[in-house]
Amino acid sequence: MKNKNGIFITIEGGEGAGKSTHCRLLKEYFEACGKSCVLTREPGGTKLAEGIRRILLNPKSCVSPIAELFLYEADRAQHVQEIILPALEQGKVVICDRFIDATIAYQGYGRKIDLEIIEQLNRIASFSLKPDITIYLDIEIRRGLQNAKKLNKESYGLRGDRIEREDAIFHGNVRKGYLSQSKKEPKRIKVIKTRKTPQETQKLIREEIKKCLKIF
Repeated sequence: MKNKNGIFITIEGGEGAGKSTHCRLLKEYFEACGKSCVLTREPGGTKLAEGIRRILLNPKSCVSPIAELFLYEADRAQHVQEIILPALEQGKVVICDRFIDATIAYQGYGRKIDLEIIEQLNRIASFSLKPDITIYLDIEIRRGLQNAKKLNKESYGLRGDRIEREDAIFHGNVRKGYLSQSKKEPKRIKVIKTRKTPQETQKLIREEIKKCLKIF
């Protein structure tokens, strides 16, 4: 599906990579350039999807891998139809914290669910929509988990949310999934290694977006 007159940007990465921070900084940048911008996230973004998010991240939730996959796809279907597509049709820039690549990385490589099934469900739930550009923030796993658990300790305790509590093997497989996707779609997915400060990383993100989209 074509993105009409809008621009669809997704920010991906493992736990604690700084996705939320960079989505916010990128929104500020676009707005400073005079562009109307929508910032959203997965799971979440709509009233229905925020309820799904609470289930998926709650450490007390007992969710099977297949049920988890369907919850993420249900979240996406509502999110795309209610938030993303209308914004793109209005010519806005949409910045989304996680999208289809996260499902491939986490449920495919992390949970070991068949990739063909995931790709088919991704197409259905996204209405075949793909980002114009995806930034994958690559961070060392241990450092990322430390960042995430520190940020979320008030909400989920010192061990983090349900996903953050997975072992290092799981998170290593997620990273492999992202890197595999970047090799499969190098024109769309750009790998940026996180730097010491958010400002340094954000500069690289903006440079990559300007180079790839040529909108400034």
